[in-house]
Amino acid sequence: MKEIGAGRADELDAVWKALSDRTRRAILDFLRNRPRTTTEIVETFPHLSRFGVMKHLEVLRQAQLVHTREAGRQRVNSLNVVPIRKIYERWVGPFQELWSGELLRIKEIAEKDIAGRKRATSRKRKRHQAARRFVTKNSKTEIELTE
Repeated sequence: MKEIGAGRADELDAVWKALSDRTRRAILDFLRNRPRTTTEIVETFPHLSRFGVMKHLEVLRQAQLVHTREAGRQRVNSLNVVPIRKIYERWVGPFQELWSGELLRIKEIAEKDIAGRKRATSRKRKRHQAARRFVTKNSKTEIELTE
């Protein structure tokens, strides 16, 4: 039996690899609002050396998650959301309809269960009231017989 996708390089593999690291995700979060220079990124991550930040940026560039342009002596890095959108379209989009349908089904089951409980509670209440009337009526009859 042939394995699906086994051994096949995927264009999104580099994106998944880049996103697998917490620091790289934090860099992408930092770039979300606006483009930043490499120096700004280094200053935001003081626990990393400049070389460490540059290595992370290179992985992000290879995955095409970050575009870098030179502006004089500075390098300006900006977020590229296209690869993330591709992941969404491939992995989230197809399952969105499935999960929406499942959630609607669960909602319907829950609503039927609640309606059933209300009916059962109402029936129990009516039976209890009828039993009390029966006991009360029989108690009066017993009282009259004993007098």
